[in-house]
Amino acid sequence: MPATISDIINLIESIAPSFLAEEWDNVGLQVGQKDWPVRTIQVALDPLPDVVAAACSDGVDLLITHHPLIFHSLKSIDSSTPVGSIISMAIRHRMAIFAAHTNLDKVVDGVNDVLARRIGLKDLKALKKDRESEAYKLVVYAPVEYELKILDALFKAGAGKIGAYTCCSFRNDGKGTFMPGPSAKPFVGELDDISHIDEVRIETVVQKNDLGRIIEDVKKSHPYETMAYDVYQLLPYENVPNEKTQGLGRIGELENSIGLASFASEIKKSLGIKSIKVAGKPDMLVKKVAVCAGSGSSLMDNFFSSKAQVYITGDLRYHDARAAEAARVGLIDIGHFASEHLIVEILAQRLKTLLVKAGIDIEVKACGLETDPFFIL
Repeated sequence: MPATISDIINLIESIAPSFLAEEWDNVGLQVGQKDWPVRTIQVALDPLPDVVAAACSDGVDLLITHHPLIFHSLKSIDSSTPVGSIISMAIRHRMAIFAAHTNLDKVVDGVNDVLARRIGLKDLKALKKDRESEAYKLVVYAPVEYELKILDALFKAGAGKIGAYTCCSFRNDGKGTFMPGPSAKPFVGELDDISHIDEVRIETVVQKNDLGRIIEDVKKSHPYETMAYDVYQLLPYENVPNEKTQGLGRIGELENSIGLASFASEIKKSLGIKSIKVAGKPDMLVKKVAVCAGSGSSLMDNFFSSKAQVYITGDLRYHDARAAEAARVGLIDIGHFASEHLIVEILAQRLKTLLVKAGIDIEVKACGLETDPFFIL
């Protein structure tokens, strides 16, 4: 079964919905077109020049990375710059680049859960709970013969996501009435005459940030001059599935208490890290642990309020260590790369599984070129 970039994006959305991303983040399609065909996918942590060049050379059609290629608006694409050269290279080889960043960090079974479980934590909760998503019910009315076309447009635009499910909707038939005015150009019916049309009511769930875009996308597939639709805000009546573990970072507990220095040594072995930085008393007992994949300095206050004895993350600063010292807790800096790179192989495997279930024959492989940019002398 052939597939396009759009088809693969829908699968990735089922793993890490884009609406979970932080507002400052730039996730999704970075380079390419959604109608490009896909035969080979590669997963990497960073869209580095060497990674992109190798992927292009290997005939990869879609490169999925954790870190986005484009974070801020570009005023120009200069192929002499690193970002410009990557964009130019990818387009020449018709290779799309897609990023799943903070949405993959936050989602259940995402980067933070993988890291937390790898170091032996259980009973996981979010270190910083995600903001409540603002969901809306979008109802579209259309002629019955356009039912499937409208549904397809809704789902391709990203509507219908509820928990771990996608393409969720409800439909029922009815009669629509309207009378075209003198200046109207109706799809059916006569001017100044009431029309009674067999229509279908299609309702689905849309996130607030996607609402305007999805409505505009559906209008392109709708036959009426003026599309009839309703929008209802949904109240958070019941808990969002897995809401305790959805968000930035994780808090969990070890099976047994262990000294800080001994725990740090175990982490080195389990993650295959050559060196880590530790702050705190080496013999301090650790049972409750906070983690954050990537750069975790911004969540220091969340760590302090969590009552965890140690915080495991990357890119910690001198003053973070001094603050932890004053609070009599510990820090373990495992580095940015080591805390996130472990998701690459896992994401590739998850995509393989979804593709097999969907009956799509596409090669998916994890990039084997990446190494930590830091080394210890």
